[in-house]
Parts: sequence; structure tokens; C-alpha cells
Amino acid sequence: MKAIVYSQNGLPISDENALYELDVAQPQPGARDLLVKIHAIAVNPVDTKVRNGAPTDKPRILGWDAVGVVEAVGEEVTLFQPGDEVFYAGDITRAGSYAEYGLVDERIAGHKPRTLNDADAAALPLTSLTAWELLFDRLEVQADDNAALLIIGAGGGVGSILTQLARKLTNLTVIATASRPETEDWVRSLGAHHVVNHQQPLGEQLAAIGHPQVRYVASLTHTDSYYPQLVDVLAPQGKLALIDDPETLDVVPLKRKAISLHWELMFTRSLFQTRDMQRQHDILERVSQLVDDQTLQTTAGEHHGTINAANLRKAHALIESGRARGKIVLSGF
Repeated sequence: MKAIVYSQNGLPISDENALYELDVAQPQPGARDLLVKIHAIAVNPVDTKVRNGAPTDKPRILGWDAVGVVEAVGEEVTLFQPGDEVFYAGDITRAGSYAEYGLVDERIAGHKPRTLNDADAAALPLTSLTAWELLFDRLEVQADDNAALLIIGAGGGVGSILTQLARKLTNLTVIATASRPETEDWVRSLGAHHVVNHQQPLGEQLAAIGHPQVRYVASLTHTDSYYPQLVDVLAPQGKLALIDDPETLDVVPLKRKAISLHWELMFTRSLFQTRDMQRQHDILERVSQLVDDQTLQTTAGEHHGTINAANLRKAHALIESGRARGKIVLSGF
């Protein structure tokens, strides 16, 4: 089967060897696996981080968002059958979705929303799981919570779905950050009550909109740059959740306010085969339902054409530029 791989980490994305096409053997499903013929994928920041930072001793297939059709199932599979349309974000320890076929454990896959085409559905799994787990599993927000949530980097993939979830499924006041007019318009269209500019002091802007302190902060990018300001604007006994990779994070400043710190990594459940691993299946099923009843919308931002090495290199370049809005999707081989 055709796959797009990398063999040497750290190559600039302008180098044709950074991502290239290769014929590889079609995988065979294990006991709880689905063999999926992949129709569409999305590109995430984690794709670029692994390509840049993870050495590999053999060609590695990246990609952790996919939509496709189940072609075969393992002997212990109970949640799906051949012919089902599925979407999933996968497992970072396994071969990814930049390929014609992929394997995924049934416990971390969901049925694709019926009302979306393949490309628009591919935008959703990784960011939906990350946003849902951050909001409801890590911060433990309740539907009737009427506090304020500040989202740093709301215009990106995770922020785009987190903004919707917080606005549609809770009573939170959603305050998004954006620095460009098009991104501000984007997050407002997704439901943000207020938008502040993360390139200007946050405290003054929050005070101006009547929220000098917030109970929750979701920091999705450049946490180390904003950290002192986040500690300042968080209310006593507030909660800070983050998903990015600051080089260091001094937790001592959190003590005075008894602020709690919460890390979210979507891959944790599959990485450690946790007993609640099937919660990701349940979340994706719920997301699919919310899309089909028009509560949530796809966060697809740009369609980069068919799934090939050249188009994927362009997608990686856009993500690395920091100017991506919503999710980058590709479909077909």
C-alpha cells in the first residue's frame, strides 16, 4: 500500500526527504483492531513535532486523524463491523494515518458523523478528544458552571472545538484569545463571548470586559510566554490546564492562590492501555451525535488536496508557520 513517511528527523520541511512516498505492507488487525481503508486525514501540530524531534530507525508513518471504512475486524471486536464508516485519532505508538490503510483499536474509534463528508469529519477526532478531556475530565467543568474560561490560542485546532464545547454544553463565559482579525472572527463564529489579544497584556483586557479574574484557563500554546500573566488572572482556587510543551514550568507561583495544574494528553489512555480507554470511543460517539444534531460544527479550516507527500509537506509548513486556522485536511490518494 502507499504511505507517506519520514526516515530522518529534523529535516526542514522544504526538503523533499522530510516526507516522502513509500510502498509498505498492508497491516493485519490484532484481536481488538479495525483495519480501515483511509479516505481522509487531518494534520496536527503533533505530526510536525514527531517529525522534527523523534529519531526513527526505519521509515515511520505519521498522522493521528483519520476517516475511513472498516474493511476487516479482529476476533474480539464488538463495537464495529466491516462496512462501518469510522473516525479516530489513533495511538502515537503505532503507524499513523498517512497511508491507504490503518489499524486502530476499536476502543478509541467512533462512528463518523453522518452529516459530514470525509474531509470535514477528519478534522474532528484528535482535537475533539483533547478538548473534551481537558474540559470535562481534567478541569472537571460541570454543565451548570457559570464561571469564566480563558482559552489561550482559541483559533487553532483544539481551541476551535473547545470554544464550541464550552459555549454549547456549559454555562461558562468563554473568553478566547486571538491576534488577527480573521482569527478573531473565526472564534466569535464558534461561540466565544469575548475575544482578547494575546499580544497585549491580558489583565487589563479582562478587567475591561468585566472579568478581572477567571476560574479556568486552558493554555493551548506558548504557555511559558503567558505563564506569569495566567497566574495573575486566575482566581484563588482556580484551575490551569495545558496541552503544549514548555521547556520548564515552575509550579511554585501557583501555591499562594492554591491553583491546581492539569495536563491533558489525548494519547495517555491508549499509551498506557488504561481501564477507561473506551471512554475515547464514547466521547467520539457523543461528538458524532452533536455534529449530526448541529450542536457542533467541523473545525476544518483548509483542504490541501489529495493525500500525497507534496501536499503534506505544504500542510506541515503551514502548521510550523503558526498561521493555521482550524484544521488542515486532505482526502483521497
